[in-house]
Amino acid sequence: MVLFEELGDVLIAVITSNKNMDGTPFLKSEGAVKDSVIKLNYIFTISESMISRVITRLSSEKQKEIYNGLLRKLRTVNE
Repeated sequence: MVLFEELGDVLIAVITSNKNMDGTPFLKSEGAVKDSVIKLNYIFTISESMISRVITRLSSEKQKEIYNGLLRKLRTVNE
């Protein structure tokens, strides 16, 4: 999942279909290929050229959920 893009670099969070893992649920009804989990503790930078297509776009509600999840993760690092 793309979190941020700038100057050809893309910050992504991993999405897994292993629903037993901790993370933010991302359901088929929300646009996922299958019920999945967004892993906000697995974040990587990739090149924009590695992205071949857009599969779906998140609703504003799901975007806020991801944003708040990232803030919680960042607060934990600073404590």
